[in-house]
Amino acid sequence: MQALRTAATGMAAQQLNVEVISNNIANMNTIGFKRQRAEFEDLLYQTMETPGSQSSDTGTIVPTGVQIGGGVKSGSVYRITEQGSPTQTGNQYDLAIQGRGFFQVLLPSGETAYTRAGNLSPNDQGQLVTPDGYLVQPTIAIPQDATQVTISKSGQVQVTQAGQTAPTVVGQLQLATFLNEGGLDAQGDNLFLESAASGAATVATPGSPGVGYLMQGYTEASNVDAVSEITALIVAQRAYEMNSKVVTTADQMLSTANQVKS
Repeated sequence: MQALRTAATGMAAQQLNVEVISNNIANMNTIGFKRQRAEFEDLLYQTMETPGSQSSDTGTIVPTGVQIGGGVKSGSVYRITEQGSPTQTGNQYDLAIQGRGFFQVLLPSGETAYTRAGNLSPNDQGQLVTPDGYLVQPTIAIPQDATQVTISKSGQVQVTQAGQTAPTVVGQLQLATFLNEGGLDAQGDNLFLESAASGAATVATPGSPGVGYLMQGYTEASNVDAVSEITALIVAQRAYEMNSKVVTTADQMLSTANQVKS
């Protein structure tokens, strides 16, 4: 009975849906996290009568035909890159991007990764790094005797050093943008890599046309909406239950057919 296999694909699809939703909920407090959405496609159809085929010698046309669907499959898990709310921290090294763009991070492998998480810190050499110690690119070095660090909306980093009143420029942050941000390859640790789907990175100064600006003393919150995710979880659970009911019904029908005596 085809209904058994069709319902099984529906249960597998809803299981994937719940896994995506659970990951969203788990990362509600992850800085710069972008929620994901599972998208599905119907499977191939078994055509018993082709729509538009002739039903008689006089040329009458079948208006709809007979096509039986084979179920559902996962099409993609799409990342929604809308802006998360800025959260004030008061930490002078925390940065939020208001608008499009990613910070550039140098990995130990020599590759450049990209992140929206701007919870940065200076390392033992005064260089700005991520929580995992990866260098932010371009490299910014904070002098050891710096008493205040100011980062402008355009990414210019200035420091006030002990015994001086005038600030000194020590670097300029740059942001990378992509034609398709949803196509970036997620690596975990709030990091993404460029992929063929995302297109090549375009590096520009914050505040340039099409590029966001920086907010010092803020971080970007996750864009996960708890109410929406819980609602989606309930819908997925009910869909799973309905597919399991189809399996039960098909099993009962097969059991009835098996009990028919000649």
